[in-house]
Amino acid sequence: MTIAQEFKLSGVALPRDAAAMFGEICEHFVEHAEVQLSGDLALLKSKAGTAEIRIQDRKLLIELSCPTEAALQMSRTMLAEHLFYFAGEDPLELAWSDPASLAVLPNIHEVTVISAEDVTPNMRRVKFACADVTPFIGGDMHVRLLVPPKGRTPVWPGLRADGRVAWPEGEDELLVRVYTIRTVNVGKRELWIDFLQHSTLGIKTPGADFARDAEPGQRVALLGPGGGNLPVAQSILLAGDESALPAIARIAEEVPAGTRLQAIIEVADEAEEQRLYSAGSLEVRWLHRRDYAKDAKGVLLEEAKQAIAATEGETFVWFACEKEDVRAMRTYLKSRRHDRKSMYVAWYWEREAG
Repeated sequence: MTIAQEFKLSGVALPRDAAAMFGEICEHFVEHAEVQLSGDLALLKSKAGTAEIRIQDRKLLIELSCPTEAALQMSRTMLAEHLFYFAGEDPLELAWSDPASLAVLPNIHEVTVISAEDVTPNMRRVKFACADVTPFIGGDMHVRLLVPPKGRTPVWPGLRADGRVAWPEGEDELLVRVYTIRTVNVGKRELWIDFLQHSTLGIKTPGADFARDAEPGQRVALLGPGGGNLPVAQSILLAGDESALPAIARIAEEVPAGTRLQAIIEVADEAEEQRLYSAGSLEVRWLHRRDYAKDAKGVLLEEAKQAIAATEGETFVWFACEKEDVRAMRTYLKSRRHDRKSMYVAWYWEREAG
């Protein structure tokens, strides 16, 4: 009998408020892993491995266990990045039993721009050549796009001793944005990413600017993939706005025959609609903000709630849009005691105050 090898790593985090950070970890990762709570102990399980986090003496004691060395390094980096994000401006000390020392991250993929084209007036598609598309087939859909300054040789990130990404600075600083891989073209060894091209969602658009100006032969990199799993279920409800449309379209295209899909998609107007393809049975309803009453809010959220209320049996709920609507949807699904394993609820953008 072959015994699977486990790679392990221990860490100690000293935040200003260990209990508050422990709570944030549990609240956040419940959408990305199976979270088991027992007093001051949290066990986070995912396909990458497990993370055991315990509060003790105002510290967070961390034990990571993964099936591969690469998975262990990526799990450490993901957790370290989140811990410092949760800490914000507060001080945080994080040390590991084996300090990180990678000069270049193991999951960076250099790609080259092939072409760019408009799919709709406000959605632009960039196609990239990738030597090995295998890591992007199935599973996680999200990547970080890394764009170096034009005219400079790319300098890709490595790791700090605390496990965080060591990003290039100064003249080598990278543009970093998270996107969904819209299509993996295995035969042509291409990856496609769709970029929303307007700013009415209340966010800055450096990623959209890159897509607008992308030139064939331009070298960039993709970090990942990670997050945004393709749902597996007989019945799936998909709801989101333009920011989620690339993911919705890919899910529809990759589900097996026999899957029942219902999609509710909010866009600016009819010109932003896209034809969706699927081997499953697909029902699509488009919501146009142009037709909303003045000062209308939460239309997509309410339409999605009504659709969920009308579903029968085990339906996977996939919902992605603005942060506040996502929070409201989580509360709604919790009130219905919807199975956490049968939902993906994530915010893709945040409305700026004022």
